Amino acid sequence: MSLYFGEFRLLVADRRLWNGANEVMLAPKAFDLLVYLAQHPGQVCSRDELFAALWPNTFVDDHALSVQIADIRRALGDSPKNPQYIETRSRRGYCFVATLRNAGSPPPSAPPALAPPPPSPETRYASTGDVNIAYQVFGDGPVDLVFVMGWVSHLEYFWREPRFAAFLRRLGAMSRVILFDKRGTGLSDRVPLSQLPTLEQRMDDVRAVMEAVGSQRAVLCGVSEGGPLCTLFAATYPEKTLGLIMIGSYARRLRDVDYPWGPTREDRDLYCRYIRENWGGPVGIEDRAPSLANDPAFRDWWATYLRMGASPGAAEALTRMNADIDVRPILSSISARTLVLHRRDDRCLLAAEGKLMADRIPGASFVELPGADHLPFVGDQEGIFAEIDRFLASSSHFVEPERSLATVLCVELPPSDLGRLQIHLRREIGWFRGRPANLSTGAPLATFDGPARAIRCAHSIVTHAGGFGVRLRASLHTGECEFTADGVPSGPAVDFAALLLPRSPLPGVVASRVVKDLVAGSGIRFSSGSQVSLPGQPDPIDLFEVTGC
Repeated sequence: MSLYFGEFRLLVADRRLWNGANEVMLAPKAFDLLVYLAQHPGQVCSRDELFAALWPNTFVDDHALSVQIADIRRALGDSPKNPQYIETRSRRGYCFVATLRNAGSPPPSAPPALAPPPPSPETRYASTGDVNIAYQVFGDGPVDLVFVMGWVSHLEYFWREPRFAAFLRRLGAMSRVILFDKRGTGLSDRVPLSQLPTLEQRMDDVRAVMEAVGSQRAVLCGVSEGGPLCTLFAATYPEKTLGLIMIGSYARRLRDVDYPWGPTREDRDLYCRYIRENWGGPVGIEDRAPSLANDPAFRDWWATYLRMGASPGAAEALTRMNADIDVRPILSSISARTLVLHRRDDRCLLAAEGKLMADRIPGASFVELPGADHLPFVGDQEGIFAEIDRFLASSSHFVEPERSLATVLCVELPPSDLGRLQIHLRREIGWFRGRPANLSTGAPLATFDGPARAIRCAHSIVTHAGGFGVRLRASLHTGECEFTADGVPSGPAVDFAALLLPRSPLPGVVASRVVKDLVAGSGIRFSSGSQVSLPGQPDPIDLFEVTGC
């Protein structure tokens, strides 16, 4: 069935909207609303009627309908003040006022010739430290959405694959989309293999790009390895996080006693060897896009995309770095509304891995979708967009968070040496972007929004204090904190870090396993670890001494 009005043709069964020879992209729910209104021309459809038709048996924020109407008007070039297609009837609802032409006519025997695809968005750069991060912004939806692709990426080559381009444009119909290439990949500055970005640095990249485009807060959408980054950002910067979406993601990469789904360390070593020997071809396509694994055009695009995204050495280094990621301990710290999507037969990451994330994030929703493709733009996209559309429609409200994730640094400061150490402490904490907590007692001394900076600050303080003839010990733990108006932290993370302090060598720095797992790839070296018992803790905990930065 096709509906014709103005210059538009609405193909109901095919779920496509054309303006002459150009296809117009609409989010799934906006498309459904347009169809409903167009099938009731001249009738005033009440808000209650539309809610029942579009969101049956589901509670949705009243603002959601206004968002969909605005999306339709943008797509049609319509004006609420001088409507040609959809008219708002005050306190009554909405009315489709355009004249339908040949509403019952069958669609043409062949689709119209497609115009050249629209150009990809302009690539710009944001600076974080001395590194330039490539980013793009497109779409004009009511919500900002930061889309984080996994493994390697290349902004401009995203748009060379029609399915990927269509996927991104659908996101752009729902939101203002912010894309970026992580440092060391794609169009961002290349860095030495030893300096590929840790989760903490990738988090800095997200923050820098959001600041560059004037985004105060956004929904974070992470695909695969992009998921752990988004979880860390959401826990660390809840005031900047409007929501969290993860697609085909994971909390830990390697198999463990309590994580039976991941590959073993030996499996990862074999895969890294495979990368070294086969980079330049369509590496990993059988697991990431099985439905297109034998499609010559897609294989060529995927191979080129990987080559454009990273060198073989960088791809292997990223793979090894990602293997050490474990964000399970921070999942309970996430306060943002969260949606976890996973395809049932995903060959790259099992659906059970996504389910574990959702189970550990307070209030998170888990949706298992049919299909085996890991890449979200391959296979059926409608199920993904239906869930994203529903999630974004209710993401306009923001509750100010009471807590945030932080790494707490405790230092044992001898009272007799406080005076001569004060300037040194302030300089070191400021250099590593820490927040001083209590320089008069030292426990806690400071908090940091990145665990690697906290470790380097602690190591620097302890090392340089030796130059004053003062032997110090320090301890570090990452967890939820509450902050007073003057920046003094409290909460379980502070208490835990303080309990670790007596276990540190003198001089020396110790860190909990949470801290160690979050700095994978940073180059920070630790001892092999030891188990210690702490007061009030039912089980022994793993403790690691920092041996080098």
